[in-house]
Amino acid sequence: MTATWAAPVVATAGSADPAAPLVVLLHGRGSHEREIIALAEHLPAGPAYAAVRAPIAEGGGYAWFANRGIGRPVAESLRSTMDWFRQWLDQVAPAGRPVVLIGFSGGAAFAGGLVLDDPDRYAGAAILYGTLPFDAGVPATPARLAGVPVVVAQGEHDTVIPRELLDRTWAYLLGESAAPTVARRDPVGHGISVEALATLAGWLQERLAFLAHRGRPQPGPGTWAALPGGELPARAGARPAVSSGIPQEQRSDTAPVELQEAVFARIAALPGVRTRQSAISVPGARGFQLAPPRLGPVDAFIVPSAGEFAHVHPGHDGSLHVALPMALAADVVAKGWGVAHPLAGVRLTPGMVMLFGPRDAAELETVVGVVTTSHAWAAGRLA
Repeated sequence: MTATWAAPVVATAGSADPAAPLVVLLHGRGSHEREIIALAEHLPAGPAYAAVRAPIAEGGGYAWFANRGIGRPVAESLRSTMDWFRQWLDQVAPAGRPVVLIGFSGGAAFAGGLVLDDPDRYAGAAILYGTLPFDAGVPATPARLAGVPVVVAQGEHDTVIPRELLDRTWAYLLGESAAPTVARRDPVGHGISVEALATLAGWLQERLAFLAHRGRPQPGPGTWAALPGGELPARAGARPAVSSGIPQEQRSDTAPVELQEAVFARIAALPGVRTRQSAISVPGARGFQLAPPRLGPVDAFIVPSAGEFAHVHPGHDGSLHVALPMALAADVVAKGWGVAHPLAGVRLTPGMVMLFGPRDAAELETVVGVVTTSHAWAAGRLA
């Protein structure tokens, strides 16, 4: 099917350097590439911007997001459209050139389909006032988007996209996807708010700066050095409620205070660990900081200058933030023990996760084992 389609029609802005990061803008129904390329005027200077016209018109939008105008995507059309897009993308952005997708409305579903289909291909994505293409032939499995920072923006009064799909997209991105997700909902309808645009611009600038400075992370060690059998068990029950903004907080199913204190005592007793107010977290958060020499990589620390590899939040919360290798951070989310930090890979180490507080003695051992593995990585002892 793709062989019969014409070459993409592309509007461009920004850098003409073929090595510059490429930001691809994808429009929604009733729009076109010349309209959405105007977003580039409000986004950071430096990258190249390209807006790609939808190949099959359905009121001017992507045909696969067209079931009575707003319904679920059609798997066959999504697959063929993604293949068509990738033929173009792989020509203009060969391996090594960072690519970030920004999709609005129907374009958000397309951006979501692309990143779910091949997460390693993209350096980030923005899902604006739209839904991920659930049940359309692309995997939306636990930890599918580990290491892929995302922005999701929605309108509280949006009547174009079904609310159940918006809610499902929100829950997946902020939970089991493992994507570090900056999220906001504003009191608007189906249109980008000024605040959401500012959030997107700031996120994009920081994400690209992080990539330029640190590059994309490697999976790293994949064995839990401090857990029985080197494996993380699955956590029982549903994930707790977690705040969608900063500071990231656990808001339900919190650990009893005595178990929080047991976690603190066990980690504080590890070799070379000193404890003090966290160098980055809220007042009352207790940081675990490794004294020099610090032989682990920079990604092993939440605050490299302080040697902080983890911290535990105040008693009303009881969760922890921990720096882990990417493979282990993904495992934490996939097994239900935590969620990605919104700014992991944007401002903070890519494998930073919130680790839920322990609810019983067995969970205490698991949580201590996870943080002890983080300590081993920071100390240069994790193979």
